[in-house]
Amino acid sequence: MSTSPPSHAHEVGPLADLREEGHRVVRVDGRAILVVHHEEEVFAVDNRCPHMGFPLARGSVDDGVLTCHWHHARFALSCGDTFDPWADDVPSYPVSVVDGTVYVDPRPQDDRPPEARWADRLDDGLERNLRLVVAKSVIGLVDAGVTPTEPVESGVRFGVRYRADGWGPGLTILTAMANVLPALATADRKRALYQGLVEVASDCAGEPPRFDQDAFEARGLSHDRLTGWLRDTVEVRDGDGTERCLRTAIAAGSDDDALAGLLLTAATDHRYLDGGHTVDYINKACEALDHAGWEHAEAVLPALVTSLTDATRSEELSSWRQPVDLAGRLDEAFDRLDELGADGAGATWTEPEGFVETLLADDPDRVVGALEDAIGAGATPRQVARAVAMAAATRVARFSTANEFSDWNTVHHTFTYANAVHALSERVAGADVDRAVYKAVFDGAVNVYLDRFLDSPPAPLPDRGDASADVDALLDELDDTMDREGSVDEAGRLAAHVLDAGGDAARLKERLGAALVREDAGFHTFQALEAGFAQADRRTDADARTCFVAVARYLAAHAPTRREREQTFTIASRLQRGETVHGE
Repeated sequence: MSTSPPSHAHEVGPLADLREEGHRVVRVDGRAILVVHHEEEVFAVDNRCPHMGFPLARGSVDDGVLTCHWHHARFALSCGDTFDPWADDVPSYPVSVVDGTVYVDPRPQDDRPPEARWADRLDDGLERNLRLVVAKSVIGLVDAGVTPTEPVESGVRFGVRYRADGWGPGLTILTAMANVLPALATADRKRALYQGLVEVASDCAGEPPRFDQDAFEARGLSHDRLTGWLRDTVEVRDGDGTERCLRTAIAAGSDDDALAGLLLTAATDHRYLDGGHTVDYINKACEALDHAGWEHAEAVLPALVTSLTDATRSEELSSWRQPVDLAGRLDEAFDRLDELGADGAGATWTEPEGFVETLLADDPDRVVGALEDAIGAGATPRQVARAVAMAAATRVARFSTANEFSDWNTVHHTFTYANAVHALSERVAGADVDRAVYKAVFDGAVNVYLDRFLDSPPAPLPDRGDASADVDALLDELDDTMDREGSVDEAGRLAAHVLDAGGDAARLKERLGAALVREDAGFHTFQALEAGFAQADRRTDADARTCFVAVARYLAAHAPTRREREQTFTIASRLQRGETVHGE
C-alpha cells in the first residue's frame, strides 16, 4: 500500500465502492481508463479494445483474463498483454490504494518510445499477415517521426527472407510505393506504405524462409570472371551456382552499379525473360536498396536468382518465332552491335521527330532497323531506352477497350519492362553493360511491336482542353471517375485537361496516387502508376501528358474495387487518433 498517491495519480474512488461495482470507467485527459477490482486486486487498462475500439468495460473478467465481447480478444489483466496477436496489447496503467481510495496513474506502464513499440508491432504484423496491425504500426511509426525508409527497410528485409521463391510482387509493390511517396499527400503516404507492406506480408504468408548459399572463399576473382560464371550458371538454370557467384561478387566489394550491370547482363542473354518481370524485378531490387541502403545488398540481391534461372525465355515462345522469327532478327542485330557502336563512336544523336511513331509501326524490320540506325548514328543506350519507354507508354494511353480486359496486362507488362530498362540505363555504364542495355531495349521494342493489335483501333489521345477550365473541378471529376465503371476514356481526358488548363503535374500525381492507395489494387495497377509517374517526371509537355493519360486510363479500368484494405486502414487511423469507434 502506498502512503500517498503518486504525483500524476488520478482519483478513481473508494476501494469499497469499486469492490462492490466490480469495475469503473474514469476519464483522464480525454482518455477512458477501465479500473477493475478482481481477486482482491485492482488493475487498470485502456477502456478501448486495441483491436477495433470496442469498450472493454462491456467485456468480462475471469481468472485474471479480460475478454472483449466484440471479437473475443483476450488480455492479461495484470499487464494488458494479449493472448491474440491480431488484437494488439491494451495499454495498462499503474494503480495504488491510499487510505481506502483508489488512484490510477495515466502514464502507461509500457514506457518504451513509440517508435520502438511500433517497430516491434510491424514485425508482428508482417510475420502473422495481420493487416490491422500493419496499418496501426505504419501510422504509429510515421506519427512518431520515423522516416519512411525504416518501415521500407523492415519490409524489404522480411520479404527477401521469408519468400522461398525470392523477389516477388509484394516487394515490387512496396518499392514502387516508396518511390512515389514524395508525390503523395501526408495521409496517403501512410496508406502507400501500408499497401506495400501488407502485400509483402501476404506474399510471405505460409512460406518457408529462404536458406542462403555461401559465397566462394576465393576473394581474388575478377568481376569479369564472376560475370562469366554467373551467366553460365543462369544458362543451365543452376540456381545454387548462380547464387554463389552473386554472393561472391557482393562479398568482393563490387559497387552497386557493377552489381546491377552483372544482373542485367545475365538477364539479357535470353529474350524478354518471364514476360518482362525479371528485368523489372532487378530494377526494383536496386531501387529498394537505394531506399534501404546498399549495405543490405547481400540480403536483397540473391532473392533475384529464381527470376533469372526459372524464367520463361521468350525466344522459346511461338509468338517470337512465328510468323516472323523475331528472336532470329534480334540475333542478327546483336551480331552487329559492336560494328554499330564503332560507327556511332564520337557522334551525337538527337531523336528525330516521329521516331516513337516509327517504333509503333506494324513492321518489325522497320522497328529493329530504326534502332540499328540510331545506334550507328551515335544513340546512347539511355537515349534509345527512353524512346522505347515512350512507345510503350503510348500503347497504354491508346489501348482499345474493345479488347479483352486481360489484355490491359499485356501492354502493361511491356510498359513496366521498358520503364525498368530506362531506369537501369541511367544506373549502369561501361562497354559490356551498354551492350546488355541495348539488347534489353531491342527486346522492349519487339514487344511493343507484338502489342500492336491491342491498339486496333487506337483510342485517340484526348483533344486539347480548355486552357481556362477550373482545375479543381477537373480534379474532382477525375476522382469521381474512379467510383464508376466504364470511365476509362473519361479519366484519360480529365487527366489531360488538368494539364491543358495549367494544372500542376504535382497536383495531378497527388490525386492519382490518392485514387490508387484507397483501392484493393492489384500488382499491375501499383506498377502502372509508379512507372507512369517515373516516365512523366523524365519528360515535358506532350509526352508527359501522354504518360498521365496512360496512368489515368489504367487506374480507371481497374477501379472501383471492394476497398477492404481502405476500411482496415480507416479503422486503424481512427484508433490511433483516439476516436470512438464504438460507443463507450
